[in-house]
Amino acid sequence: MLNVDAADPWASVAGGAAGLIGLAVTLYALLGPAPSTTPSVTASGTRSVAAGGSIGSVATGDGATAGPPPTMPTPPPRPASGPVTASGERSVAAGGDIGSVSTGDDA
Repeated sequence: MLNVDAADPWASVAGGAAGLIGLAVTLYALLGPAPSTTPSVTASGTRSVAAGGSIGSVATGDGATAGPPPTMPTPPPRPASGPVTASGERSVAAGGDIGSVSTGDDA
């Protein structure tokens, strides 16, 4: 025969423990660390440049100078939607706009 009076305290303890665990998981989900929304940005080649956003002016060559970035009004920078990778020698990659780039050597 089932003794309901003896099971009642155990059921209360189990229900209370489940409620506390649920509360802890909810608080962690709300207040815990936010997932990273920044895409992977990698520059692995010699003198390569990678940026998750826009690049105004870049020069990677010896004695080279990149021109000034454009002065006309530009839209607000947009974040990269995926990984940004510059993997070749003197390569340039941006998740946004690129204003001016010079990758050669000034002779």
